[in-house]
Amino acid sequence: MMRILKVVSICFLMILASHIEASAKNDGFNWEPVMDAIIQIESKGNAAAVNGPYVGVLQISPVLVKECNNILKNSGSKKRYSLSDRYSATKSKEMFVIIQSFHNPLNNIEKAIRLWSGGIRYSVSKTQAYLRKVMRQMN
Repeated sequence: MMRILKVVSICFLMILASHIEASAKNDGFNWEPVMDAIIQIESKGNAAAVNGPYVGVLQISPVLVKECNNILKNSGSKKRYSLSDRYSATKSKEMFVIIQSFHNPLNNIEKAIRLWSGGIRYSVSKTQAYLRKVMRQMN
């Protein structure tokens, strides 16, 4: 019985891994307008921008890199990000999509913006001004 549970668990993790990687790469949703607006607010497009622990065009923290790597690891992917990947606009955008795919699977734009500003357990009131800024930038 325990062996069957292990096999089922492994199969489930493999299916989940392929789903997360596939959706992170190509779920059909275009995050570019949201990412471009956030990039303008966070760094004005400067890949070398540094503000304390936040780095790159999307101002990614070490905690976010770790979260992306945990998502990838738990999904069975061998891909991992390093702290230096935050300086790459392309890799930063990949991390944005991974976070959204996992924590915002319905691709809710408002949630995406609040999540980026306030983290996984964001406060609506504390992320309201940031949401307005990003939405203005998108329009």
